Order: sequence, then C-alpha cells, then structure tokens
Amino acid sequence: MTTTTTHRPDPDIARRWWDHRNAWIALTAVAPATWGTTYAVTTELLPPEHPLFAALVRALPAGLVALALTRILPTGTWWWKAAVLGVLNIGAFFPLLFFAAERLPGGVAATLGAAQPIVVAVLAVGILHERTSWWRLGWGVAGVAGVGLVVLGPGAALDGAGIIAGLAGTLSMALGLVLTKRWGLPPGVGPLTLTGWLLTAGGLALLPLALAVEGVPAAVDARGVTGYLWLGLVGGLIAYTLWYRGLRHLPVTATALLGLLSPLVAALVGAVVLGETLTPVQLSGFALALAALLAGQLTVGAVRGRRRVPATGEGGVKAS
Repeated sequence: MTTTTTHRPDPDIARRWWDHRNAWIALTAVAPATWGTTYAVTTELLPPEHPLFAALVRALPAGLVALALTRILPTGTWWWKAAVLGVLNIGAFFPLLFFAAERLPGGVAATLGAAQPIVVAVLAVGILHERTSWWRLGWGVAGVAGVGLVVLGPGAALDGAGIIAGLAGTLSMALGLVLTKRWGLPPGVGPLTLTGWLLTAGGLALLPLALAVEGVPAAVDARGVTGYLWLGLVGGLIAYTLWYRGLRHLPVTATALLGLLSPLVAALVGAVVLGETLTPVQLSGFALALAALLAGQLTVGAVRGRRRVPATGEGGVKAS
C-alpha cells in the first residue's frame, strides 16, 4: 500500500509573518515617539540656551553606559565605521538640528526633518541597490504634507542658512540610517553595543563644540537633572537601541517613515501638557501623516492581498 503525501501550504504562515512584523514595527516606533518629547523636555525642564550641551548629555554618558554594560569595543574596520555612523546620526545631526531650530520657526524645521523618508528612499536605491518603492516614496511625500499642516503656522518665515542646516541635518540622518542598514552588525555584536559605539562617537564629536560654544550651565536644579536623565537614558540609550534593533528587521524606508511619529508626538505633548490647541487643519494634517506612517509599513504586495509570503532572514523580513 502506497501513501501519497500532498504538501499543503500552512495557512497560518502569512498571519504569523504579519504579526511578527507588526511587533517589530510597534517596538521600533517607541524610539521616534520618545524623541517627540524632546522639545517639551528641553523647554520645560532644562536650563535655557544650552541645546548643544543637552545634546552632549543625551549622547556621551548614555554611550559610555552602554559600553560599560556590553564591554565590547569595535575591531578592524568598525573603528572608522562606528565613527562615521556616530557623526552622521548624532555628532553632526544634533548641531544642524539645533541651528535650524534657532534660525527657523519650529514648524519649518520639523517639516524639513519629515522629508527624511524621501531622502532615505532615494539613497536606498544607490547604496542598498533596492528597487524604488514608489508606494513608500508617495506616502513619504504625503507624510511631509501632513506634518506641514500640523506644525506650519501662518507666520512661518524662511531663512536661507536655517533651511540649508535643516536639509543638511535631514541628509546626515538619512545617510547614517541607510549606511547602518548597509553595514549591518559584525558577528557577536547586538544593537545595544552598536548604540554604545555610535552614541560615544557622536558625543565625543559634540564635546568640543558644546564646550566651546555654550559651556556648562551655571546651575542645574532637580528639574534639569530629571530632563537630562530622560534625554540620556530614555531618549538616548533605550530609544536608539530599539531603533537600531528594529532597523535589522524592517525595510529601511519603512523604518524612516516611523520617524513621522516624532513631530506628531511633539504636537500631542504640546496640546496635552503645554495646553496648546490643535485646529481642524492641524488635526487633518495629523490624520494624513499618521495614515502615511501606517501605509508606509505595507508593501505593494501586501496591499494587493498578501498572497505570497516574503522570504525572511534571521528574525526579519527581506527589505523591499
């Protein structure tokens, strides 16, 4: 007697993949959501007129803590790779961000930052050799429009130097994100270790600039200590570890679109904590940006019905 076994695809494979991907999306989204509190923490808790010092405290101590926990230093080419990524993601990005914020209304600076997914989508074609994702590129444009509606006011003024700094900061962060995806992680190195390398490298790059331009605040009260701890431990160490862990498992452009959460959370914090009012136009922009963020996590195949389960790598999905 011969028994014929017919292979039937597991109907739960697609669902399990989808649930796994959504879990990584939700975990990674914690990082930009946390970064959205930076403005309120800086203005309400920290000593005034020391944004570069705040950036330094956010990066260097957290990086040293991560190095102490992991006790792993870069080897070989990762010495210069960690330095490059640390400067792009933190050491150059923070000063450019603060300079843009000083020269431009906050809404203009936030809108320039929201263009990061578009820049990432373009860079991914040249550096990661990915096919252009018109779906995510289109939603990236929609996300910029949505954030613009939320944060741009009628009195928004344009400053040439501020715009250049804002665009340079967006390019710096986008390039750092794509190169982080391109280089991956060396064997035996996890996201916490990478976070320690990058925060330390970026913090060391910030150290002479912050001390030369601003110096140390004359006095830091309990509120300031609380703010610095939040920026360093939560907005620095924890947020960046989640960000780089998620980047291992998600497509780089989809990850960049999660960055739209930052200005949206900032607007929510302004409304709930600082008593600011959101107009109907702002609420419409909020809904558009949120739709762009969520739709950008899908692939065209997923939108058409998810008949095929993408090939997966170690714990993640193949970037598209």
